[in-house]
Amino acid sequence: MADRRFHRLALAALLLSSACAAPLQQTGGGPVLQTAAVAADPAAEDQRLLEFLDRAYDERIASSPETLTGQGIKKDYGKLDDYTDAQDQRQLALAESQLRRMKAEFDPSRLSPAGQLSYRMFENVVVRGRGQFEWRHHRFPISTNGSPAGGIPVFLINQHRIDNVADAEAYISRLREVERVMREVSAGVREQAEMGIVPPKFVFAPVRADARKVITGAPFDTGPDSTILADFRKKVNALDVAPDLKARLIADASAALTGPFRRGYQTMFAALDAIEPKAKGNNGAWSLPRGEAYYASALRFSTTTDLSADQIHQLGLQQVARIHSDMERIKNRVGFKGTLQQFFQHINNGSQFKYPNTDAGRQLYLADAKAFVDQVMAAAPRWFRRLPKAPLEVRAVEPWRQDTAAVAFYNRPSPDGSRPGIYYVNLADMNQVLKPQIEAISYHEGAPGHHFQSALAQELPDVPKFRRFGGYGAYGEGWGLYAEGLGKEMGFYQDPYSEFGMLSTQLWRAVRLVVDTGLHSKRWSREQAIDYFRSNALLSERDARKEVERYINNPGQATSYMVGQIKILELRDRARRELGPASTFEISTPSCWRMDRCRSTFSTSRSAFISHPRRARGERHGQGTGEEQQGSAQAQEGSEEDDRRQSFDQGNGREGLMGAKEPGGNFVRHRQPWKSEEVFKLKTLANKGMGLKAIAKALTRSEESVQDRAKIDGIKIAKLR
Repeated sequence: MADRRFHRLALAALLLSSACAAPLQQTGGGPVLQTAAVAADPAAEDQRLLEFLDRAYDERIASSPETLTGQGIKKDYGKLDDYTDAQDQRQLALAESQLRRMKAEFDPSRLSPAGQLSYRMFENVVVRGRGQFEWRHHRFPISTNGSPAGGIPVFLINQHRIDNVADAEAYISRLREVERVMREVSAGVREQAEMGIVPPKFVFAPVRADARKVITGAPFDTGPDSTILADFRKKVNALDVAPDLKARLIADASAALTGPFRRGYQTMFAALDAIEPKAKGNNGAWSLPRGEAYYASALRFSTTTDLSADQIHQLGLQQVARIHSDMERIKNRVGFKGTLQQFFQHINNGSQFKYPNTDAGRQLYLADAKAFVDQVMAAAPRWFRRLPKAPLEVRAVEPWRQDTAAVAFYNRPSPDGSRPGIYYVNLADMNQVLKPQIEAISYHEGAPGHHFQSALAQELPDVPKFRRFGGYGAYGEGWGLYAEGLGKEMGFYQDPYSEFGMLSTQLWRAVRLVVDTGLHSKRWSREQAIDYFRSNALLSERDARKEVERYINNPGQATSYMVGQIKILELRDRARRELGPASTFEISTPSCWRMDRCRSTFSTSRSAFISHPRRARGERHGQGTGEEQQGSAQAQEGSEEDDRRQSFDQGNGREGLMGAKEPGGNFVRHRQPWKSEEVFKLKTLANKGMGLKAIAKALTRSEESVQDRAKIDGIKIAKLR
């Protein structure tokens, strides 16, 4: 999330994810959306609303060349976005006008339940964007969470395809556009500084360092090609055109880089030099003008609840204590003698838990991460009714942006299939990377986590674009956290240290609740927050520092993970109680928009319970909003689930939106999780030669469920031989 537009969750993630239209008709009053005659049939009205919302979305992204490129649309291919506050105001006005138009042209009572859901979600997105617009100047456009200095190169490398000479010339045009973008962003940060809003002190050095790496190498100096020129040269050399034309394009790109591109970076450096003396320290949101109100708004936005900072802080303390208890059991199981904190140190310092800090070690990590993703892909058809078509790749973060990139994050694929989903890992220092955590992180960032969620959502038929490409952080990160625990149910985490790693990344999320509220509400210092992390979680010094600095840059966002996970587990548990132990049930996405007001609906055999709309994964310029940038986990085994869920009801189900299963919706089938004692009993009965039907009856499970579990664990049952 680089400048105000990267970081602006209210507009980039909400309004962009939702609003705004498309083919225009000109009238005396200006452009308006084309509409159809009012129809009485709910199916016809639903279709009319779908067309309206898709035109609205298309109009909204028409003013964002970068978003168009990200979706595989080569319109305004030589331009970058408008980064001015005036553009933000135009976007808000457009969203508001679209909302008024929808209300004037559609009667919700004429829509089906699915249509009513889209209607209300569109309204909610605009209202949330309106509420966040007030705080747009409080977000840091340049920080260690992302900046245009790193974001634009990532965008060009990962998203700007060069299929012909015109595409190459558009790439060069975008290199020239960088000067304008940096001028607009720099003007914005100077304006913020006049308001008393300046990034923390720790931001400036690493941002400068990463930006300087971008303008190092040819054509900026006599070294090897810079990252940008190397990318351009590779793409141009792949074209089937004359060598002299290739040479001319590369020369033009070099001139653009040494001219307007470099001047743009110099403009940003000058702005940083000007505002750095005004930095007050490394404090939380409380230190900003109207900081308390800003943080309260950020918590509402990130969690979609009305939980106060104190309530979230207390929830975090409870979760930390619970997970510590779970960890003690594994620590004792592996025979470690000592305290839990000593066990943390044992893992942090043990060479057997680390990869070599070499290129070979990095390749080993990538191979292991890919293997974990592959084993999920192999088992997924037994667990998920619908799988994403887009491929998923595991990549290391490029060296030139390692200082400001997060530990791990996900970038969604392009809808046209030209770009895969990418699970990134930061392998700058392998001494800071722990083997026990890689499995959980891979399930969260890759499969069945964000890739199954984001890639699949955008492939859904008959769902408005603003829902396919948009969403909410508490649902998105709640799903990622839930997905890690699902790996346990799918038969993975066979190594107790890997299971401990899963608990450790779940603990990571629990600590976030404590630390985020500590920093921004209780006025903890940066050092106090890092110390709490190091004392209570399995995290390296580097990762603890990066985590805390990320929270300071983006107040409230880190609270979305566990709040969302708790709600998903709560709804799932409700489905299990209603349907009985032998039933299957389903999760439907997307649906309601408040995690404290989601409720379930059940049928006689299964539940299509209302979960939460996917948030727009802000992978603008490859940096993201930070929500997709960290590994996580949640442990979920047998009776421990009841403690894990806590009582997080807040009256949900009383005022929430009841929903039914949507035609063409994204339903994910899950079987009731197997407890460890059930698996043991299954093995015992199978070893006694008992048949499938008898075992299913003894375990009060369906034969299909028993078969699937037996295959996962390699258990031979008489009927399976």
